[in-house]
Amino acid sequence: MKRAGIVVSVVAALVVVALLYLRQEDERERQFDAEIRAAARRYGVDPLLVKAIVWRESGFDPSVRGRAGELGLMQIQEIAAQEWADAERITSFKHSHCLDPATNTLAGTYYLSLLIKRYQHTDDPLPYALADYNAGRGNVIKWNNGRAATNSAAFIEQIGFPGTRAYVNTVLRLSLIHI
Repeated sequence: MKRAGIVVSVVAALVVVALLYLRQEDERERQFDAEIRAAARRYGVDPLLVKAIVWRESGFDPSVRGRAGELGLMQIQEIAAQEWADAERITSFKHSHCLDPATNTLAGTYYLSLLIKRYQHTDDPLPYALADYNAGRGNVIKWNNGRAATNSAAFIEQIGFPGTRAYVNTVLRLSLIHI
């Protein structure tokens, strides 16, 4: 009997710890919802898609720096960030401003919106735009030949980098659910 009581106590403690962890994760994943919604609204992109990219790129850590110089929530490269700043006529822009969550989500969502428009001739521009966001346009050009030029399922199969294929599939899956 005594042993059963200890087991019940341990299980109850583990449940409490798990619930606290899930609550903390939920709060972490919601802390930038206002910035994500504002950027998505401004540039006409689904906020769940933007949030899925933030989850995949940075795990909601605005201070993350990538190996190739990417910054912040959406891991924005300097050239893409400057393109956004130029389009918005921001004259005093520095790439380090992308460490600010609002700036980062605006710049990243602007860039994503351009990529989505670039692939409008396809049955679904999202896989192409996400592959471009992750691996660059040059690689997308290599992968979108034959049926893959307009058929997104064929395109995903053609993606030559397993990491990029996983990235595209993960972001697409996450953008369909509330994360």
